[in-house]
Amino acid sequence: MGFRVVVGSDDAGYQYKQAIADDLRNDPRVDEVIDLGVHEGALTDRSYPQIGLAAGQKVAAGEADRAVLVCGTGIGMAISANKVPGIRATVAHDSFSVERSILSNDCQVLTLGQRVIGLQLARRLVKEWLGYTFDPSTPSGAKVAVISDYEHSC
Repeated sequence: MGFRVVVGSDDAGYQYKQAIADDLRNDPRVDEVIDLGVHEGALTDRSYPQIGLAAGQKVAAGEADRAVLVCGTGIGMAISANKVPGIRATVAHDSFSVERSILSNDCQVLTLGQRVIGLQLARRLVKEWLGYTFDPSTPSGAKVAVISDYEHSC
């Protein structure tokens, strides 16, 4: 079974979100792409907090496996998605950070900044990100467990 991936953006990330969604629809590792918007013709109806929270909720509820979110910098989307219990979201703009977001931190949400990196790099990073799988038996597993345990104790 392949990934179910949520995509979303605000106005500042719309172009990249569209390109990434198309890439994901053509990726054999992806079974479903869930587009939370924004959508053309309604670009100002939702901003990054609403999209980031909605994406985080879908992943936390098990309705999606991962999410890719785009805003101007990626920072607002990461902050928003991280407010959802159980979600680990990060902004990443290089291959090593994308790799470590999964292998060291089991991040389910990747955020990108359309005003920070070029489109081809953003597309490449998403493709790389989908290729990584977290292994909880590594030393990183214990670290992620500390974070999860704290979150459940609140």
